[in-house]
Amino acid sequence: MSKGLGELGKLVSRVSDIYAQNHDIRRDNDWYVLKLQEELGELVAEHLRLTGRGRMKGMREEEVKALLADEVADVLAMLLLYAQANDIDLEQALERKWFKHLPDYQASRL
Repeated sequence: MSKGLGELGKLVSRVSDIYAQNHDIRRDNDWYVLKLQEELGELVAEHLRLTGRGRMKGMREEEVKALLADEVADVLAMLLLYAQANDIDLEQALERKWFKHLPDYQASRL
C-alpha cells in the first residue's frame, strides 16, 4: 500500500468517525492528543516486551512483533487525526522542518 499522507489521513478519519459514532465519543483537541499519548504508551509497552524488558505473557516473538506493528499504526493514525484536527499540513511541515536539510532536495523537486 503506497498512499500519501493526505489519503491516509482521509481513510483514518473515516474509521475514527465510525469509532466515535459507535462509542458516543466527543472528539476535541484534548481527546486527540490524549489518545496519541495513550497509543504511544502502548507502543512503548510492546517495545519493552519485544526487547526483553517486559513480560511475554506466553506470546511468541512473532505475535509481539505483530502487536508492535499494530501500535505503530495506531500512533501514526492518531498523529494524522491530531494534525487534521489542528489544520496542520504534515507534508508542508516535513518539508519545512526536515527536508530543508537535504542538500539535493530542492533540486530534485524542480
